[in-house]
Amino acid sequence: MISTIRVRFAPAPTGLLHIGNARTALFNFLFAKHHQGTFVLRIEDTDLERSTDSSMDQIMEDLRWLGMIWDEGPDLGGPYGPYRQSQRLSIYRQLADQLFQEGKSYKCFCSEERLERLRKEQLSKGKMPRYDGRCRSLSQEEIAKMESTGLHPVFRFRVGRGPILFEDLIHGKMSFDSAGIGDFIIVRSDGMAAYNFACVMDDHLMQISHVIRGEDHLSNTPRQILLYQALSWSPPTFAHHPLILGPDRSPLSKRHGATAVSQYREEGFLPEALQNYLVLLGWTPPSGEETLSLKKMVEDFSIQAVSRSAPIYNRKKLEWLNSFYIREKPAAQLTEMLISHLRKASIQVDQVDRQWLDQVSEILKENLTVLSQVEEYLGLFFDDKFYFEEKAKTLLQEADHRETLRSVLNILSEDSPALSQEGQDSFLTQLEKRVNRKGKELYAPLRAAVTGKTKGPELVKTLPLLGRERMIKRLKMALELS
Repeated sequence: MISTIRVRFAPAPTGLLHIGNARTALFNFLFAKHHQGTFVLRIEDTDLERSTDSSMDQIMEDLRWLGMIWDEGPDLGGPYGPYRQSQRLSIYRQLADQLFQEGKSYKCFCSEERLERLRKEQLSKGKMPRYDGRCRSLSQEEIAKMESTGLHPVFRFRVGRGPILFEDLIHGKMSFDSAGIGDFIIVRSDGMAAYNFACVMDDHLMQISHVIRGEDHLSNTPRQILLYQALSWSPPTFAHHPLILGPDRSPLSKRHGATAVSQYREEGFLPEALQNYLVLLGWTPPSGEETLSLKKMVEDFSIQAVSRSAPIYNRKKLEWLNSFYIREKPAAQLTEMLISHLRKASIQVDQVDRQWLDQVSEILKENLTVLSQVEEYLGLFFDDKFYFEEKAKTLLQEADHRETLRSVLNILSEDSPALSQEGQDSFLTQLEKRVNRKGKELYAPLRAAVTGKTKGPELVKTLPLLGRERMIKRLKMALELS
């Protein structure tokens, strides 16, 4: 009996880390840390044609970025390694030989064409596709004859009769009829262990206590339990969480928008926001709070409290959480996060005063939903990116607004009013009095002229960072618009 909590996240390195898989990793991570257990990262790379080291590296980088640091894995090692399935082939062969010698598996020479015909025939009769057992009773002579022709068999597990029962931490009591399963492949014709077989071997030998995964694996569980029974091993405890659905209630896919963690990262979502959003997809904390630190998630998380209903992806909710965490960031820290987006926009960051840039970050906090949106505001603060939006141009064509701007330009050209953060209110108040304009009558054309936009950060905070000379230059540009 395993007394300590050990869970694993086992991605296949055949592509990017999907947010659905990231949510599975998060549930495993939180469960392990809540119980002072061990979080294992195992790479399931038995699909040698599609698996790549670059994909594995990207998955590991995304997990680190999300704050899900594993205790054992391919880079760290551990007592039950290796942690890549492609490096565990000798283990699988040994156990596959054991099952074969005990008569619990057999060689199957059926071609892909025959199996496809069988599948279509069964479906046409309204039956669930399953192997018909044609090779179950081949004689030694028949096997030798087929192998002598160069045929490479698969190994199929002999499925018996009766119900397969197990308790799922989310779905409760589960029952499957073995008659609907059919003899399944445990070793492919190339000698590579099939998913269900390798998974069982690894989970047992790595002493995994709980298998937490998506309910798309629910149909694999009875097959895996049969393998545990055949080897006289105790199966782990299972928990199958519902999958994320798109707004149209179909499985979440690329047509619903970004699905890879790296895409959200590039767009400028913060790891805290993505963590927070993913954990709320199907789980509600006891406090009912919506903004949760990772520490709080660890303290409160319960796998049994995960809903059986499929959660619906809502980008607006994710964006709301992201804007919350952006506002929570100290200005200097936010600047560091924005630098990569500024460089992408060809801003020579190294030549910009960092204190001034921190002030810009502080101002933009309230306006950013994702970090990449900083590019929308570059024109406010960097002259080579400045331009007038069409709405601003339209507003600046109005005669009353042009008269207002001429008055402001004259005041700035003749006087030197204070533009400090502290003195800005009095400066705007003085402008209101001297141009005889208040509220939107003054602020709307002034914003359009000096920022090129009709919306944006508060003028009271923006103008001091622009400075008097830049304001004069842009006012002249606005009045030259025809």
